Amino acid sequence: MLDCSWKTKGDELMNWQTILKKKPKPKSPRKKALERARAKGLAGLNKPQRLQGHKSKSHHVYAWDGKKGKYITFGQKGADTVPESNPTGKRKKKQDSFKARHAQNIKRGKMSAAYWANKVKW
Repeated sequence: MLDCSWKTKGDELMNWQTILKKKPKPKSPRKKALERARAKGLAGLNKPQRLQGHKSKSHHVYAWDGKKGKYITFGQKGADTVPESNPTGKRKKKQDSFKARHAQNIKRGKMSAAYWANKVKW
């Protein structure tokens, strides 16, 4: 029978299995992105939140799509939006106008600010 062990520091015997266990595993891109999102104060990937302390944007999100991650700020801070309970239909007109104006960028998917503004704010 072959002995695959050898002596190391402190005269302790180690075989190839214990050496492989000690090597740190590289982090997956998703885990790295999740760490970056948490560092920005977000709950997770693709979870938009209100943004405090930014001069012009109201929300932020760390978008994850496949193997790519991207930090996105979106939404106009202090925008004059019409509440949903408004009976005159002004909200519907503003909503349709926004969706028509940004339709191309909304189609780009999760990696665009227009997609998130459409999903969260409208």
